[in-house]
Amino acid sequence: MTAQPLSISGIVASQRPHRKDAARNYDALLAAAREAFAEKGAEASLEDIARRAGVGIGTLYRNFPTRRHLFESVYADEVDALCRMARDVATQEPWAALTSWLRRFVDYTVTKRAIREALDNESEIFLACRDSMYQAGGPLFERAQKAGEARTDMGFDDLLRMVAGITSTNFLDDAQRDRVLTVALDGVRAAH
Repeated sequence: MTAQPLSISGIVASQRPHRKDAARNYDALLAAAREAFAEKGAEASLEDIARRAGVGIGTLYRNFPTRRHLFESVYADEVDALCRMARDVATQEPWAALTSWLRRFVDYTVTKRAIREALDNESEIFLACRDSMYQAGGPLFERAQKAGEARTDMGFDDLLRMVAGITSTNFLDDAQRDRVLTVALDGVRAAH
């Protein structure tokens, strides 16, 4: 018997404290870590993250005993938000749903890049995140393909690698990144 993959929403829910004040601190730490990792990479200072969150370093360590635990928690929270976004846009027209989700995926890759270096590709958290992301976004892409809105000569993995490749490039600003992404997505859109 093989083990069922962990649900990313289950992982995120199990890590979040139940007491309101503790949950507030936890959420503030995740937001501060996400911001710090996006700005400074995986080497962002834990003291800076605690300061940004408005809590002491002891509160950070109570919630995240190790730097790796903080990386995994931020990563899982980002993927969970990406999966929720897929559900939220699922009722939109196929192409609009896919591109809305992909634009959120771009935001996710900024944080992912900093954290990715610190995570093991075979860890349970990483595998659960990858599976959840594919289960959330894959159907959006397939729906756009069935509607004749997206090319059928590529797979969802191809699409994610293309978008991830674009986001790994340094741009002058977000507007330039958005223009390049729009041009790439025009190439994914099926000819009408």
